[in-house]
Amino acid sequence: MEALTIFILAMSFFLLIGVGMPVAWSIAISSLLTLLISLPSLAALTTIAQRMGTGLDSFTLLAIPFFILSGQLMTHGGIAQRLIRFAKSLIGTLPGGLALINIISAMMMGAIAGSAMASASAMGGILGPEMEKEGYDKEYGAAVNITSSTMGLVIPPSNVLIVYSLASGGVSIAALFLAGYIPGILTCLFLMLVASIWAKSKGYPISERSSIREVFSSFISAFPSLLLLFIIIGGIVAGFFTATEASAIAVLYTLILGFLYKEIKFKDLSKIFLDSSKTSAIVLLLIACSMSMSWVMSYENIPQNLSDFLIGISENKIVILLMINLILLFVGIFMDMTPAVLIFTPIFLPVVKSIGIDPIQFGIIMVLNLCIGLCTPPVGSVLFVGVGIAKTSIEKVIKPLLPLFIAMIFALGLITCLLYTSPSPRDATLSRMPSSA
Repeated sequence: MEALTIFILAMSFFLLIGVGMPVAWSIAISSLLTLLISLPSLAALTTIAQRMGTGLDSFTLLAIPFFILSGQLMTHGGIAQRLIRFAKSLIGTLPGGLALINIISAMMMGAIAGSAMASASAMGGILGPEMEKEGYDKEYGAAVNITSSTMGLVIPPSNVLIVYSLASGGVSIAALFLAGYIPGILTCLFLMLVASIWAKSKGYPISERSSIREVFSSFISAFPSLLLLFIIIGGIVAGFFTATEASAIAVLYTLILGFLYKEIKFKDLSKIFLDSSKTSAIVLLLIACSMSMSWVMSYENIPQNLSDFLIGISENKIVILLMINLILLFVGIFMDMTPAVLIFTPIFLPVVKSIGIDPIQFGIIMVLNLCIGLCTPPVGSVLFVGVGIAKTSIEKVIKPLLPLFIAMIFALGLITCLLYTSPSPRDATLSRMPSSA
């Protein structure tokens, strides 16, 4: 029976995806078909609908539409230009200076906006033409933009980490936010190293050194935008407000900032609110459908069976983590991050817990895996956006993309191998914090 349920769930899902069915509906329908094996049709339909409704009945989830709105306000509020100017003043004189600027700016923009695609669009549209004008190959610029834009999702505030907290049964959002900084920044440093070596080998131009006055001026201009990260993370960790309350504060802060910068006018708000509502609706529908699939898998005992299977192959921690990483990398190629986190967290979390890996650490490893999947051919969503913005083709971007992709894989391997030990007392304290804290 267990093998039959797994077969029906997997085959129906991939078949529906293959014929062009939207991901959310593919998840819901495949869950229903699987549940029909065990329950009558009326009970199965009622259960799926009920699970979708209760899946959204969470105070923590309110943070997602608020952070999405904050990201939209940031995107339209002139934040990207100020971040680029500040980054250029710091590292513009290094080999591949504009590429390094793209990496840092995309990382900060992705973290602030909470969207890799928004970051790739903004950075590609602003820095792409500038890099081409300076003599950089546009395919190289596109590859740098695609890979760096995904790293903002590891660095808080991150909607994906909030989703993981929900899927894991209440892992502290504050702990996840704190845990995301070092892996995200470390991966970006690897990307900068590879991008710099590639640029030096190609003989790309180097910008003039900025004066101390220019560095200070650009910092002052970008400081209000950078301050948002410290307000959100500092407030959550210090206990001044919850993650959901922080998201509302982020909306208010970015709205005021957009008006102060004179980049947002009252007439622009209706479009911003509408775009945010559309994005929020898509994300929340994915969450609702994914929660129904998670319940079905739990009801059919699928996570436990897969857990026993993986542990039966090997009891070595590194081997098990390597297998999980390979599966998640493959999943990330074909599936958006939100449903992937919601579906695979209940499957793999019992496995990693059984071998002594902290859920906080696994959350970061999982998100980093799926981030890499976003820029992986042939289906990575950020890959398509970056290529489209650069007006080139995937085939041409593959060559400069490959060494950057290897750098991300190397960072993932390093983080996986170094972070599988038992949590420190500090981590243990954070993991006991309430999910909404």
